[in-house]
Amino acid sequence: MAGKRSARRILAGGVALAAAGWALREVPAELGVRPLTSGPDRAARMRRSPQFRDGTFFNPMPEPTTMMTAPPANLIGELAKDREQRRPNGHVPLRYPPSSPPPADGVRAVWYGHASTLVEIEGKRVLFDPVWSRRPSPSQLVGPKRHHPVPVELGELPQVDAIAISHDHYDHLDLATVRSLTRTQKAPFLVPLGIGAHLERWGVPAYRIVELDWNEEAEVAGLRFVATAARHFSGRAFSRNDTLWGSWVVAGASKRVFYAGDSGYFSGYQGIGSEHGPFDLTLMPIGAYSPAWPDIHMDPEEAVNAHLDLGGELLLPVHWATFTLALHPWSEPVERLWREAKARDVKIVVPRPGEGVDTTAAPAVDGWWETLS
Repeated sequence: MAGKRSARRILAGGVALAAAGWALREVPAELGVRPLTSGPDRAARMRRSPQFRDGTFFNPMPEPTTMMTAPPANLIGELAKDREQRRPNGHVPLRYPPSSPPPADGVRAVWYGHASTLVEIEGKRVLFDPVWSRRPSPSQLVGPKRHHPVPVELGELPQVDAIAISHDHYDHLDLATVRSLTRTQKAPFLVPLGIGAHLERWGVPAYRIVELDWNEEAEVAGLRFVATAARHFSGRAFSRNDTLWGSWVVAGASKRVFYAGDSGYFSGYQGIGSEHGPFDLTLMPIGAYSPAWPDIHMDPEEAVNAHLDLGGELLLPVHWATFTLALHPWSEPVERLWREAKARDVKIVVPRPGEGVDTTAAPAVDGWWETLS
């Protein structure tokens, strides 16, 4: 009997080691590549960028940008305390995305969770920062897990016209998702400078990659895409800022959408609004803020400020609910946003993951998350 138990333990250990090896096999690819070494043309473009200096990209703004202050002395205790408040107390309600064609002359959005959002503008579809993996991490063995499933599998997505990426952090750029979209979709990837090197390593054909610096633009499927500024940083390994980060303006004949990506609040939103706005819809990050990194993630009140600077009509919050990436309670971002929006008469919509929102008939906020807090 003891021999059988030992054999079972050995077998279980072998299976666990094999599973760990399988999960870790992609880590080198997940880390990406150093763009400066990926080809002379890309390196030359990066070095010409006004945002590039001494080998890295930077935030050239009047406001000084601190990446992260020293962690608090009691960080371990803080992580252990109130853990249950940093996750939903129950199942996040999902909706199956609409199957009807995109509005020919309007704007409709489907938020899948975290930052992943499909925006349909004047009959065209744009997919922002798609992440379908269980963890936003170089290994699916470690890192924050999803609080809810994705509302629809990647293979069930409609054909999109463009895939826009804001920066190369794992919760915005996911290897497995990129590889799947490369197989199942035909759309180009629009990315800030340097990120094309990651995509090429992961098998995306060069002709499907459009790399842009801030204030550069490209036309795709009749839509005008402008890469605009953000106050953030980049990096998938130990080095930082070897690819650019940014936000996106998407403009049709009469409709305009702004996607902020990840960013701290900064005065540049006023310039973006003046030059490219007003916007029918803004997608603004409201979660993962902390006093330890006040300059690189805005809080909900700052998201409202930025929306107003941009000349936004309707604000759809992203970057919350799906992954725990900071110490604040799970529902705090949306509660603060709702309170601030009411105080300042700002129109917001808070869909459930998968729920379609037409900007001309956005549903009233119903507090669906309150029973999960």
